[in-house]
Amino acid sequence: MNPHNIVVAFNQDLFEKLFPAKYKLIPNLNDLYELELAFYEQQILSDSALVRNGAYFASVGGKFTRHFLICTGKSLKLPEHSSSRLKSFFEKNFFRTGYGTHGLFPYRGKFHPQMIKGLMNIMGLKPGDTVLDPMMGSGTVLVEASLMGIRSIGMDASPFCRFMTQTKLDALTMSLNRARNALNNYEEVFDYFAKRVGKPVVGIKIRGKKTPNGAMSVMEPAAEYVTKADRTQLTKKQKETSDTYNFLLLAYLDSVGYSERSSRKPPIEQFKAILERYLFVAEKIQKVLNGTQLVVSQARAMEADARDIPLESKTVDGIIFSPPYSFAIDYLDNDAFHLNYLGVETESLRNSMIGLRGKKLSEKFELYQEDMERVLSECARVLRPERICTIIVGTNNNQLGKALGVNPEEVKGIHEILIQMGEKHGLKLIKMMSRPITGISNTMRLEYILMLQRN
Repeated sequence: MNPHNIVVAFNQDLFEKLFPAKYKLIPNLNDLYELELAFYEQQILSDSALVRNGAYFASVGGKFTRHFLICTGKSLKLPEHSSSRLKSFFEKNFFRTGYGTHGLFPYRGKFHPQMIKGLMNIMGLKPGDTVLDPMMGSGTVLVEASLMGIRSIGMDASPFCRFMTQTKLDALTMSLNRARNALNNYEEVFDYFAKRVGKPVVGIKIRGKKTPNGAMSVMEPAAEYVTKADRTQLTKKQKETSDTYNFLLLAYLDSVGYSERSSRKPPIEQFKAILERYLFVAEKIQKVLNGTQLVVSQARAMEADARDIPLESKTVDGIIFSPPYSFAIDYLDNDAFHLNYLGVETESLRNSMIGLRGKKLSEKFELYQEDMERVLSECARVLRPERICTIIVGTNNNQLGKALGVNPEEVKGIHEILIQMGEKHGLKLIKMMSRPITGISNTMRLEYILMLQRN
């Protein structure tokens, strides 16, 4: 081999080969799937669309992208007592997560928002289109779509997920004056919620008693929309009260959950630190939205069952969701503290949630497959022809092997099972990518991105 050829090869930059010089990628683009998504974005979107909604580009033709502007500036404000591991995670994932209002409430198994943005782009979703997430969890798809000018509908069987998602959406545009005042009087606010909701017990994972009057026992009248009221009927003053109340309540529940796991700081100091972070997150994204004159698009968060989607047939332009990791995360156990405080009977909810039904692992897996068959059938029904349903799913072969009583190496992955199910309902696989799972706490190291096109 000619040494000169080796030197010539080393002097060539892979990114420059893939992307013309006018396209500048965001920093720390390290994973293969990210490079692949960036390549598809550049191939599919116009330059103006990349500037507006591109996920993996810092600038195009010398013009900064909105994603770059949203993410730059001071990074997510973390409490001083946060672990070095947590701080390192957010420093390395500056453009992937923690921006917008995604940084409100740490929810297990949540998407990287940047990835969701990239996927919506390569799915052909444009401003004015409608995307559905039938298992919205913490609402990442809805928040991201709102920032992209894409209408969105999200649903989840968990009332807490609906509450959390709606609060994140509201924080994009809500008045923050009262929340700032609350921070200045955080001791009084903490005592208010401690009396109304319940006091956290430091370092002990304790479950509060079910509130006697349901969720409304911890809601002021103006915040009633969280469970049933039509928000369009609220006056401006009522909406400001409602938004602020729920913003503070989410911060309080966040601090309660943290106090379960850590005794590094007294609960009241945890609350102050988390409320400071919430305000930082909301102020930062609102400043960017005002500076770029970006109008947040319509989003609808619902409490509903993905096995029976309450939408008309052929009415959505794209679907993105992640099935529950039923053999890795017990979402109800993870959220039980908050659900109990909202007056939700967790055991009755467990019997209706996908992946949690059944007792033994083998029974849970069988019911999981039945439920996912219904979900994919519903997705195919509401999706317009030739549009794409994207599923992000991991496989825990060790637990699946236990459930089936076979060697983990012989187990068919959940992603393979879902591909076969999709084909039966007119959803054909057109692209599959894999990505490493790099979250703070996870039991799986790899997940698959399945893009299924409706016939």
